[in-house]
Amino acid sequence: MIYKLAFAIALCFSLCFDLCIAESYVLDDKVGLGRTFDGIGGLSGGGATSRLLVNYAEPYRSQILDYLFKPNFGASLHILKVEIGGDAQTTDGTEPSHMHYENDENFFRGYEWWLMREAKKRNPNITLVGLPWAFPGWVGHGKNWPYDFPDITASYVVSWIIGAKQYHDLNIDYVGIWNERNFDSKYIKVLRDTLDKVGLTGVGIIAADGNWDVSNAMGVDPYLNDAVEVVGAHYPGTTTVIEALKTQKKLWSSEDYSTFNDEVGGGCWARILNQNYVNGLMTATISWNLVASYYEDLPFGRDGLMTAEEPWTGNYVVESPIWITAHTTQFSQPGWTYLQTVGHLVHGGSYVALTDSKGNLTVVIETMTHDHSVCIRPPLLPFNVTAQNVTFQLKGSFASIKELQVWQSRFDFKTKKPFFFKKLSPLKISDGSFTLSLDVDEVYTLTTISTGQKGTYPDPPTSGPFPKVYFDDFNVANPSFSEAPDFADQTGVFEYYINLTDPGPHVFTLRQVVTQMPVTWATDADQTISVIGDYKWQNLTVTCDVFMETVKTGGVFIAARVDKGGQSVRSAKGVFFWVFADGSYKVTNDLVGKTVLAEGLSGTRAYGWHTLTLTVEGDYATGLLNGYPLWKDAVVLGPKNGWAAIGTHSFELAQFDNFAVEAK
Repeated sequence: MIYKLAFAIALCFSLCFDLCIAESYVLDDKVGLGRTFDGIGGLSGGGATSRLLVNYAEPYRSQILDYLFKPNFGASLHILKVEIGGDAQTTDGTEPSHMHYENDENFFRGYEWWLMREAKKRNPNITLVGLPWAFPGWVGHGKNWPYDFPDITASYVVSWIIGAKQYHDLNIDYVGIWNERNFDSKYIKVLRDTLDKVGLTGVGIIAADGNWDVSNAMGVDPYLNDAVEVVGAHYPGTTTVIEALKTQKKLWSSEDYSTFNDEVGGGCWARILNQNYVNGLMTATISWNLVASYYEDLPFGRDGLMTAEEPWTGNYVVESPIWITAHTTQFSQPGWTYLQTVGHLVHGGSYVALTDSKGNLTVVIETMTHDHSVCIRPPLLPFNVTAQNVTFQLKGSFASIKELQVWQSRFDFKTKKPFFFKKLSPLKISDGSFTLSLDVDEVYTLTTISTGQKGTYPDPPTSGPFPKVYFDDFNVANPSFSEAPDFADQTGVFEYYINLTDPGPHVFTLRQVVTQMPVTWATDADQTISVIGDYKWQNLTVTCDVFMETVKTGGVFIAARVDKGGQSVRSAKGVFFWVFADGSYKVTNDLVGKTVLAEGLSGTRAYGWHTLTLTVEGDYATGLLNGYPLWKDAVVLGPKNGWAAIGTHSFELAQFDNFAVEAK
């Protein structure tokens, strides 16, 4: 009996040895400090990722903005990065340029100006960053490359920065270089010179806002090195390169995360927020994207820090990444400094510590396991994390701290009962140290800051599908935004338009305004298209008044069951009903117009209004022109479901009015 008891005790000791013995870690500022913290941020754009947010009614729109930007409430973001619209498809849609043409300037297009103002209203200290993912075609002089004429490109970008201040009282802090392509050293230097010449010496350049390659060139080009303030990389996998470290510049993960915002996505975000500094000395991390406010069936659906994709109901979802962000943002600010004593935990996970050098200390710990913290890119190498006890020794100026506030998140993949950003009882410090028992897939913040808060609002309205009956006559004399509600431009730019030459019923219309293929990294379709509605729609009728402005070669369409958008829109299929200015019509099964279901004469011409009606039911489609049958019973080859849409045959001027859809 004694033998069995001794054996049981020994076995128990063996099994719990790792938990019983606490590994020790030191937090000390007397050995020197690390790099200055620049903040955590979100990215609106790249592209059109905040498209549906602007259509939310109050109070829901303001509530969403509070969860993102309001200090000590939700994510409390330090940085907002926005797309400098370039009239081009840049992942989930097109954002309008402030200069469609060389002699054109309009600093009220789009919604990024509004978003920056709203962010600044909530957090006056927020850092604002702009980056062009694309450019209007005129910048490239007919080439899909913006740097052959660096003076023109630099002037274009700088005009956006000047417009932000002149028209919206927004000070842009940083501007990035076009990503997704190789950087251009000459352009970076020209941009720096152009900024300096107009007095924008305080605007920093982030280069190459893509990968670390620019750091090699900076090492051998002192002028380039001086021009760049931040070396920014996209999806660095928490690591940097020696050449970037040698520049002694700020290192940022200037686009990261890009992961479905379920709990694995939250785990990804928790891991990289810590380990981007622990492994790569990156002092800022910016999430693509800020808020998943675009149709979920577009590429990278629900990849934002939170989800707001139903302005028609007002429903939104505060996802786990919001509260994971709060673990850092609510208890540290840009200008704080990382301690040198940060790193990995012995049994997996990581910890960072930051100070304001005024006696405050914030420690963030994560123990995310491999399978519960996978990001969409890059591939994640295997690693192990186990439950563990940890003891932190407070030294230097922190030795006198007697109490720390404690906030905890637990993902809890086993019981499916997670909780996020829960305030625990304060932790009393004894003899300058404290011990924690850490389970896997947890995040802790221990801090001297006592202002943290888990902000809440009443539950938003229940989720629901896009309305089956929808109508828009675009009769808005002074629209708040240039885009019509719920339309998502996939290529081309569809803007509210006041036709002052038309005294009749079509004074207020929606107009496609881009007339030249933009400069872009994505494969824009040759046609322009704006989708709307419910991707699950199968049987429906779409009606719209159309007006072609291009004689002979002009063409417009309405469509149903459109199955692709975003960067995949070029290969979209559906039922497309086209009419042309040469007096013909065509029905195709694809956007590119290769699979023809029906065709013939229509009598349509430019500079005259025509009403198109498309009905798709089961395997057949029928089209009306001005209320009369033009074709019927075309056999639909597929797909079985998709959005409704409007668009043009090429990048050309055309107008749309009295759009209506009725789905069964």
